[in-house]
Amino acid sequence: MLQMIGKAGGSLRRKPTISFDLRRMSNDSTPRSSSGPNEKKEKVIVIAGPTGAGKSRLALELAKKLNGEVISADSVQVYRGLDVGSSKPSIAEQKEVPHHLIDILIPSDEYSAGQFFKDARNATQEVISKGKVPIVAGGTGLYLRWYIYGKPDVPKPSFEITSEVCSELLHLQEKCKWDEAVELVVNSGDSKALSLSLNDWYRLRRSLEIIRTSGSPPSAFAVPYDSFKQQEAVKDLDFDFLCFFFTSPRVDLYRAIDLRCERMLMETEGLLREASWLLDIGLQPNVNSVTRAIGYRQAMEYLLECRKNGGKSMAKCFLAFLYDFQKASRNFAKRQTTWFRNELIYQWIDASRPMDIIVDFVYRAYNNGNEQLMVPTHLQIKKDVYDRKESIELKSYRTKNRFFRNEADCQHILQWIWRTQQRLGCRFYSTTLVTSTKVFTVPYAGMESLHSGIPNGQS
Repeated sequence: MLQMIGKAGGSLRRKPTISFDLRRMSNDSTPRSSSGPNEKKEKVIVIAGPTGAGKSRLALELAKKLNGEVISADSVQVYRGLDVGSSKPSIAEQKEVPHHLIDILIPSDEYSAGQFFKDARNATQEVISKGKVPIVAGGTGLYLRWYIYGKPDVPKPSFEITSEVCSELLHLQEKCKWDEAVELVVNSGDSKALSLSLNDWYRLRRSLEIIRTSGSPPSAFAVPYDSFKQQEAVKDLDFDFLCFFFTSPRVDLYRAIDLRCERMLMETEGLLREASWLLDIGLQPNVNSVTRAIGYRQAMEYLLECRKNGGKSMAKCFLAFLYDFQKASRNFAKRQTTWFRNELIYQWIDASRPMDIIVDFVYRAYNNGNEQLMVPTHLQIKKDVYDRKESIELKSYRTKNRFFRNEADCQHILQWIWRTQQRLGCRFYSTTLVTSTKVFTVPYAGMESLHSGIPNGQS
């Protein structure tokens, strides 16, 4: 956990002490289940799906029926204070059914598929040790792939190499020299750094750490998934995985996503307030995992423009931001669907069917012993769009807002922006937050620390 010391006008820095987090100390890239070679493997349910499909609700209902616990496979729900934009389960739902890997980090922390693998596997063993059913739910494809098949056995860098690389790249990052940093990593031996997303400093740093540690780029290390990806029935895995991809017909899904985006913005205590808080603690759009997340990036960019204008905005600007948010969310859902279409271990289920029927099917599938899993026809959904009518509907799809249809519908949001986003005449004490990956300038007015001022009070 990041330890910070300092005061207004001073600096927050990592306290020079050594702490040990037992759940993060294992170097084993593929933790094994407790079952021996001749013993029956423990069953684990995995529910994947695109954003807005209803994965969390299905996981919650299954957990109640199967006496299970939910393990989140969402790359944003791990962060405290980001409840609305990540559609985090409510406090009541988390009390009703235990959830894991939610609210475990602060927004300035980075989180990776490798760390998720360790954390999720440990959570799985914890749930099983209680005699309960692990239900892993989320839409982050790489997280779930590594969770099921294992992660590459990449050597861990020494503290000296990590410090050297961080210092080297931080110098370039502070000067906004992304292209020069990419060139450095490419010249060091990783040509795939050219394909990284702009400002993905975390992956750039990890690549350089691996090269300096092993002499080889990350792509040189075997990915366990590669040996399984052509098999529909996978036997040589640590657990008996029952994997489902939960989605709706594409047009229905797009409508649900557009409405979901509107609802995140309807209340002034929603996504906009969370994005405002991220700006207040010194983060900028597109600089780390959180600020690259869909919804938060667009909201932060919009609020920055509002702040530059002294807290002023117009309805057309807000509606343009909403449109971009909805479009990015739909495109993300499309990418998720494409990713899981190639994962043969998943059975596809139509999320538009009644929830009680779906829950009953998965419940029976879990209790069916070693019988081959077959999704009944009435719950099946096609992986591709073959229907000509649906194809035409997709091409002609246009967003139709339910809540924000005209200028009058936006007034309560514009008034909130005017009240909260003015920075002229407001005095802020600037302080510096140093993490393992980045230095942030943090406004220190009205906040006792990075952990205070968390919006919504949920986290």
